[in-house]
Amino acid sequence: MYTLLNGFYKYLTQKDEYCVVILGLDNAGKTTYLEAAKTKFTKNYKGMNPAKITTTVGLNIGTIDVQGVKLNFWDLGGQQELQSLWDKYYQESHAVIYVIDSNDRERMEESKVIFDKMIKNDLLSGVPLLILANKQDLPDVMGVREIKPVFQQSGTLIGRRDCLTIPVSALTGEGIDEGIKWLVEAIKRHSIVRPPRIND
Repeated sequence: MYTLLNGFYKYLTQKDEYCVVILGLDNAGKTTYLEAAKTKFTKNYKGMNPAKITTTVGLNIGTIDVQGVKLNFWDLGGQQELQSLWDKYYQESHAVIYVIDSNDRERMEESKVIFDKMIKNDLLSGVPLLILANKQDLPDVMGVREIKPVFQQSGTLIGRRDCLTIPVSALTGEGIDEGIKWLVEAIKRHSIVRPPRIND
């Protein structure tokens, strides 16, 4: 009887699980963004001190429960030598968050080249895409109006997938709510094509 009740309870409380890959050049603010999202959506979670966040070598993992689903984040290192590992995570990804350093004009073209390479991978075909113009708390940064046209040149690669570009500050938390909530809805819409992860 206990097993039956336990199984029923698990069935009622089980949440659909989705995987989200966080990509972008090194120093774009991917890990700071993940920490901000975990802080925003996880009760009593005390995020890492942003001053102590260092360059990701490999992978950071984070999980949040939001709007009845569980999101598993894979924050991948953005250094050139690590970018070749990104595609190992594409097949299981339900969405992509691409983080841009709005304060780094010199590397904008490099970011665009990496973005194009990522977005044309067949394993990410149709997967929802959230583009974050990060570091909006800094003075004189590029705004979304300036960044969007650069990445809209990739319109044919982006295709008809759900795509949103928003200004954020991983440091202050600006835009975190809006982006994550939009992402959940986009992932749910796309779940017919890419269903949630199966839990044993």
